Amino acid sequence: MDLRRFPDVEGPGLVAVDAADRLILDEAAAFTDGLTRDDVVVIDDAYGALTLGLLEAVDGDGTIRVHQDLLTGERALAANAERLAITGFSSVPFGPDAVRGARLVVLRLPRSLDRLAEVAQLIAAHAASDVVVVAGGRIKHMTPRMNDMLGQVFERVDVTHARQKSRVLLARGPRSDTARDLLLSQPHAERHDDPNLVIAAHGGVFAGTGIDIGTRLLVEHLGGADGAEVLDLGCGNGTVAAWFARAHPDARVIATDRSAAAVASALATAEANGVEVDVRRSDGAETITGGSLDLVLLNPPFHSDAAVSTGIAEHLFADAARVLRPGGELWCVWNSHLRYRGALERTVGPTRQIARNRKFTVTASTRR
Repeated sequence: MDLRRFPDVEGPGLVAVDAADRLILDEAAAFTDGLTRDDVVVIDDAYGALTLGLLEAVDGDGTIRVHQDLLTGERALAANAERLAITGFSSVPFGPDAVRGARLVVLRLPRSLDRLAEVAQLIAAHAASDVVVVAGGRIKHMTPRMNDMLGQVFERVDVTHARQKSRVLLARGPRSDTARDLLLSQPHAERHDDPNLVIAAHGGVFAGTGIDIGTRLLVEHLGGADGAEVLDLGCGNGTVAAWFARAHPDARVIATDRSAAAVASALATAEANGVEVDVRRSDGAETITGGSLDLVLLNPPFHSDAAVSTGIAEHLFADAARVLRPGGELWCVWNSHLRYRGALERTVGPTRQIARNRKFTVTASTRR
């Protein structure tokens, strides 16, 4: 299947379909007899390989429900389906209706055990009693704890033979009452005395309920940043947005992330700290009017899937430059070995170092 990652970052080593996708589809084929598309759910399909493959395998009318955490993945699926003239699926938000009554759930295993737990609990609580979960991934990202976690909410968990460094887990017999009880604890929350914040997070969000060391360094030095219109770009669990909103109660703080789980987490973090933040699911700053902001705060990722890639950071730098007013500032924390200063100078404007430790650098770039 000839698929693209667009609008996600594309480049060498970044693929839209891999061996795990193909193995998942082959294993799922054993459970499609007698099903309609309404019986089938796909969760966290990367770029559409699972959804489009199942549409070919499942006969009959109806619509396959698809939830993808990343907005870019959702858009890539739509773009690939349009290019290949394939219909018969619907993108849905994460929640009980996404899996209600499902008899086959096909899942790309997340790397986060917390994300797998939240997804598995949702399926076990709300799918059909005869549901089969076909969950696969690359072996290097799988651990025995995934089997153990699935075993908490399903009666039976089987492991398939490996193929091309990929493997599939099969889960059956949902323990629905146990799953509902576990779901009540979502999202998790943790209080941090320094910087005196409660951080809430759903499964799979970067740093979870913690504060990663890069974000902590940025927050420690944000006393020199100011603005009435502020954006936390790629907000994750909402640490930076909540801190700034509390420190500057008169500021309008917006937070964006392409992850639905991150958006839900940032909203929960803002609520837990009694501050108002306008949180949006967005690919970068696409929902922000150009030249409208005084300040952008950013801790950019440097991985796309398993590959190290500066493409996402460069995309976010360009977004920051577009939405900042002349004289506005981008405050950014980044892994020092990536040497982003040149890119920041070219894309945004004059850049000065605010802080640096053994691993991270904080800079402020002024929009030309």
